[in-house]
Amino acid sequence: MPGTVLLLAASPVGKGRLVDAASVLPVLAAVAPGVLSGTETANVVELADPLEPQAVLTRLRAAATASGPLTVFVTGQLQLDRKQHLPHLALARTTPATVRYTGFPWAWVREELRLRAPGTTTLLLDLHADAETWQWLRAHPLDSGRTNAVYGRIAPPPARRVVAVPSYMKAVATILRSGYRPELEQLHQQALGRLGAEGYADVVLSAAGVGAGVPGGSAPRPPSALKGPRPQTPDGLKNEGNWEADRRHKSDSDPHIAVASAAQDGRHAHADALAAEHEQAAVRAHGRGSEEALHWTEVRADLAMLAGEPVRSCRAWLAVAGARLAAGQAADTAAVEAAVDRAHHQWGQIHDPAPARELGLALAELRSRVPGRRAGALDHVQKQLLQLQAQG
Repeated sequence: MPGTVLLLAASPVGKGRLVDAASVLPVLAAVAPGVLSGTETANVVELADPLEPQAVLTRLRAAATASGPLTVFVTGQLQLDRKQHLPHLALARTTPATVRYTGFPWAWVREELRLRAPGTTTLLLDLHADAETWQWLRAHPLDSGRTNAVYGRIAPPPARRVVAVPSYMKAVATILRSGYRPELEQLHQQALGRLGAEGYADVVLSAAGVGAGVPGGSAPRPPSALKGPRPQTPDGLKNEGNWEADRRHKSDSDPHIAVASAAQDGRHAHADALAAEHEQAAVRAHGRGSEEALHWTEVRADLAMLAGEPVRSCRAWLAVAGARLAAGQAADTAAVEAAVDRAHHQWGQIHDPAPARELGLALAELRSRVPGRRAGALDHVQKQLLQLQAQG
């Protein structure tokens, strides 16, 4: 049975662009359709920097009706709308103020694919998140459907004025260009391995047909194919004005929104000061090694990354990992591994040899206890340390 492949690469035009999503399409297009799909033959549909959410919905809906295996490759960036604070795939015309109207709601991916037979749908994702979405992901999984196999990564925001490269998807495409498609989990691990230290900060997506629901709130449903587009309204909402007032109240009371907004605006010192206040309050109320305090230390580590201060970020992540291990958490606990991975990533961004040597020694000691899921992490640190020591 022939397969269907949808190649979707989208990112805003202009200064809001975090990743050059469309740059991966020529590499993917060079792969034989059957290899992309894992079937003998396949139909391939390509969407490069689409302008309208409805155009994406139309192509996704058509692909979802295919009876054979469906593989969806998505490269782009995630942003939250200002009204419901739900993730959208940013399209060419998307700006922070217009996400709700010009972005593609991620919930539509789940809705359009939910009626497909289990085991027939695969998503391969290479996504970058802006600062606000990166904080949102701490508490909310990216729901792509319970019966879909999902592989890929979500990367944190790149440094200011830097447009990132979709390295994970390019690695996937390069592997597939050989003409051989390994098992999906193997393909995923090979692609991650090619990222090296660059990918240690990412949220890794690896689920064979299991999805997680979005906690709380309601998601916009895609417009009916018969009725066409309509305003996206939360289920059961009767009074728009009251809901908007409630949203403003929640925005004022949720410290994460204020912190993320300050960082997004480039007010990095203010964002860190706000987070530091909450960190100290958590220490006083719950103790230095409490989850509440460590959460705000992690937030400050991310803020340092966004501010382009890898030394401070690496030091904070090392402290988090050490505190978790001292509290008795196992070396293969997800939170411990994530902290060491992020410390490793930020260490790789340090250009001053002195702090790089100092923090590298601490990282090497941690890596000997927390090797992580990717082979060669400790070897990478040790080789880099040898080069630093050779520099004197």
